[in-house]
Amino acid sequence: MTRFFHVSDVHFGREDRAAIDWFGARVKEEQPDAVIMTGDLTMQARAREFSAAAKWLQGLGRPVTVEVGNHDLPYFNLWARFVTPYKRYRALEQMIEKPLDVKGVAVVPLKTTARFQWRLNWSKGYVSTRALQESLALVEAVPTGGLVFVACHHPLVEGGTVATSQTRRGAEALDALAQAGADAVLTGHVHDPFDIEREAGGRTVRLIGAGTLSERVRAKPPSFNEITVVGASFSTRARFMGEGSVSL
Repeated sequence: MTRFFHVSDVHFGREDRAAIDWFGARVKEEQPDAVIMTGDLTMQARAREFSAAAKWLQGLGRPVTVEVGNHDLPYFNLWARFVTPYKRYRALEQMIEKPLDVKGVAVVPLKTTARFQWRLNWSKGYVSTRALQESLALVEAVPTGGLVFVACHHPLVEGGTVATSQTRRGAEALDALAQAGADAVLTGHVHDPFDIEREAGGRTVRLIGAGTLSERVRAKPPSFNEITVVGASFSTRARFMGEGSVSL
């Protein structure tokens, strides 16, 4: 059996201190095989927010992969956004978009953020040709018989939550990833958990969204997902602060 803790949208700067302490305690006590963080570590991509996020993630003591969220790109400092958007990530460099291979499960990163888009709301998702090709190459390199989880910030298609991702080229990317062999796509952004099946690329793919550990809750309280893998099967349980849980 393999267990992953899937967490997202901590938003340091607007973090829920009790929630992140609770999550850290669960990691320390239960020792998951890896932690998958699907973006929005910070609220405004400030240096002090990244410093706090790095200290927290490093303190978990488990293998971690981190995706970049839209809040992790400088918004008000346009020079930093366009020229040095990832400078403040240096303390987390070894975790950012890091592929993982854990007991026959490959975790593959996919970038869904953009420095600029031809629409007013740059917080929404976008999959570039380059980002998709890089992820497809990683998926196709996974040995036959292993599970493949793709990790990105924005849901590629909508998951029925209050908030939306409106990811451009998301459906196209999902079809290509499924055809290449992806079994699930793990995301954040919408701050509410979900686990739905979608037919894509001639296969059934699971779309799994994590909630938030920030003060910016929506329909559900702070939570993270526990994903349990047994052989070729896996299940998802949303765990809410206060130790309530729901199988998704």
